[in-house]
Amino acid sequence: MNSPAGPGGPAASAAAEVRFDPSLWLFLAPRHRRGSFLARYDGTSSLGHLVESLGVPLPEAGELRVGGRPARPAERVPPGEPVTVLPVRRPQPLPGGPRFCLDVHLGTLARRLRLLGLDTWYRNDTGDDELIEVSAAANRMLLTQDRGLLRRRAVRAGAYVRGSGPQAQLADVLDRFAPPISPWTRCPACNGALAPAGLPEVEAQLQPGTRRTYTEFARCQACGRAYWHGAHARRLEAVVAGARRQLDARAGR
Repeated sequence: MNSPAGPGGPAASAAAEVRFDPSLWLFLAPRHRRGSFLARYDGTSSLGHLVESLGVPLPEAGELRVGGRPARPAERVPPGEPVTVLPVRRPQPLPGGPRFCLDVHLGTLARRLRLLGLDTWYRNDTGDDELIEVSAAANRMLLTQDRGLLRRRAVRAGAYVRGSGPQAQLADVLDRFAPPISPWTRCPACNGALAPAGLPEVEAQLQPGTRRTYTEFARCQACGRAYWHGAHARRLEAVVAGARRQLDARAGR
């Protein structure tokens, strides 16, 4: 057992030996990133409060154990009982279906999820309160890299996105939720549904070279934006192909 350390400080009246799964160590203070440590607390705190006081948002915690038995976040932690915190099991079910809500810092990830046909709400000017409201009202999984946001009690369904760039972030979301995808069916700009369109419907949006070169188009049914397989198609197709390979590998196909 390691030396006593924790949120309660010298005046704390109780302590518990806490062990977090290594996949959750990124949320912990560096001194706690080890097998187990002694966390001091006031003796009356709930298990959920203890876990979050150490840095791990409850939406990132899967099974909780006290004294080796499964426990609920609202339970009190008996002094001296060992606590184990496991991660959320993957793939994690989505009770509201594959519907997401992303914070302002995940714009590129939002466009990639829409490219895969996933219903993704995103605005670059929204605040935390609106994000929580949208997530709850439409039963969307809130995706964020804001740990404080995930600790808000009003968040019903949230997940911390791992990865410093959009490629790693997308891989993490697909690994965590394994959602069914339908590429090329949503507008990357506004999330609206795409439908095939003839040249007369989109001609006003095209440059002369595009009108001469391409014959197949799609149009967003919400914002009217036109799409075609242009210069960026190869890069986008690589994103789609990578997502399909990852999901197929997870499913054992």
